[in-house]
Amino acid sequence: MIRTHRAAATLLAAALLAPATTACAPAEGAPAGGAHAGRATAAAAANRADRLSVPRPTGRWAVGRDTLQLTDAERRDPWVPSAGPRRLMASVFYPARRSGGRGDSARYLSVEEAELLLKGLKLDTSFPADRLASVRTNARPGARPAPGKHPLVVLSPGFTLHRATLTTLAEELASQGFLVALLDHAYESFGTTFTGPPGRRTLTCVACGIVEDAPTDEGEKKRLARAARDRAADISFAVDRLTGAGKGAQSGTGRGAARWAALIDPHRIGAAGHSLGGNAAAVAAGTDRRIRAAANLDGTFFAPVPRAGLGRPTLMLGTRKGHTPHAADPTWPRTWHRLHGWKRWLTVAGSGHFTFIDLPVLGGQAGITDPEAPLSGKRSGEITTRYVTAFFDRQLRGLPAPLLDGPSRKNPEVDFHTP
Repeated sequence: MIRTHRAAATLLAAALLAPATTACAPAEGAPAGGAHAGRATAAAAANRADRLSVPRPTGRWAVGRDTLQLTDAERRDPWVPSAGPRRLMASVFYPARRSGGRGDSARYLSVEEAELLLKGLKLDTSFPADRLASVRTNARPGARPAPGKHPLVVLSPGFTLHRATLTTLAEELASQGFLVALLDHAYESFGTTFTGPPGRRTLTCVACGIVEDAPTDEGEKKRLARAARDRAADISFAVDRLTGAGKGAQSGTGRGAARWAALIDPHRIGAAGHSLGGNAAAVAAGTDRRIRAAANLDGTFFAPVPRAGLGRPTLMLGTRKGHTPHAADPTWPRTWHRLHGWKRWLTVAGSGHFTFIDLPVLGGQAGITDPEAPLSGKRSGEITTRYVTAFFDRQLRGLPAPLLDGPSRKNPEVDFHTP
């Protein structure tokens, strides 16, 4: 049941390896000795030129980033109860002034996290992790926040994937004036470094083995449904901490998160996610009345949307192959017919499960396209950011969003479904 990463792995390998191999290979018949330094310098320059980057956001604001560990003392970790309280890592992207902040952009991944991601994708012997870790971002730590109160959007990544894989979407939303909390859930990614108490430690995907060891397909679905509900609770807890609400918000790690409360409008909060994270976002809208809208990016609804969330505005954005009304996943039509609020069901031609995250965007910069998902990386990023931003503009700001009214000549890949 868990989606394999084979297609994404092929794409990522080609994207990262192709330029690096050319840059680092010595020329045939090149002299040894003193020429070595010259070759090394040329290789370093080529690697810098070939460095992959997150697309520049299109909004009016610059983007700042903060990193927090959030600890929920009221819940034990569902995967490793002996580890103690449930912990999250959060990257907070926020609209920032064009001046101020440190010069260097925020790090995409640590080398250790990149190594674990590549190992999980079975690419660890194919190319160096530092190339993935060095992806250039646009967010700057310490940038001065833009004035005013902003809508909050909480993002949850796909199962096994690091939160960094949603950086393109997070930066675009922040540039458009949203404050974005991008979460990592403990023990649910191939590798995430936690930096707060009880000390710096990189946690790996214990949940992967637990889900995969389910004796039946139905048992695996039930474990993923539980994971989606636990993530929904994580999303609500993050909202508590960031808005300064809830028990413990002014103590421990809560103090670090609550400093963002002055920049958040608590009446304009949404959630979105990719794959399992999208299911969790929809569940969170049904369990937390503060979450006014939810977007699911190609996620199966392992956990049904609670009754209280069926009237919440919902965006379902997925692949044409997997999520048209007659595709193999029955949870989308079942969910669609239960929803009775504002809703849109969109699919994207030429897309794959990873179209809605960073991997095809980075691959496209190297001229690589996954043959199973031929939509270009550039278009993958544009479609995802445009439609998700339009959704939250409409639902959290009350702004016109004609992009969501029906098919667009500028976006012929996107189909609207009303079964």
